[in-house]
Amino acid sequence: MMFKYLYRDHYIFNGNPIRYSMKERHKTNKQSKIFLVILMAVFVFFLIRLLNTRELDDVSPGIECEQKLYNKAHVLWVIPKFNSISISENKTWCKDILSLNKTLGMHGVTHEYEEFGSDKSQEYFDEGVKVFEKCFGEKPTMFKPPQLKISENNKKLIKNNNLSLLGNINQITHKVYHCNDSDIIKNWMVDII
Repeated sequence: MMFKYLYRDHYIFNGNPIRYSMKERHKTNKQSKIFLVILMAVFVFFLIRLLNTRELDDVSPGIECEQKLYNKAHVLWVIPKFNSISISENKTWCKDILSLNKTLGMHGVTHEYEEFGSDKSQEYFDEGVKVFEKCFGEKPTMFKPPQLKISENNKKLIKNNNLSLLGNINQITHKVYHCNDSDIIKNWMVDII
């Protein structure tokens, strides 16, 4: 196969003269621009994830977590009552988490599957806040629902309690590790993407 430029819009392809029309050239330029925009968007996405703080989900004395994950993260998402065991009962753990000097947020109450996908009462939510406060000496200011599922009523509940609600956008724009490494995207992959 041979493609040879003659002049202006004229080429020879396999010995046959062809003319490359302005319409075809415009189509090629448009495709190049689209590709360039997509490439830039991917670059910006990776840059945002690189520069944003790192987070660690599923922090609880009932879930084993590697120290290197605590060291990498800037924000720890704490489960107040994992397996119905209150974190405030483990004073040493509470003290150790506070000594890390990280930003702390509440990650559900018990961290059941899609826990906040169904409506919860104020009393249920208050129990988690109370346990969190008893452990760390202050109420949470941020909330992230387990599996990022939350009903409209629960969104209102979080807002009425003056907590910032973080979800899918936060998860996409930050590198988020999991103590139990059970997410679809494994912790080693989080470092790469």
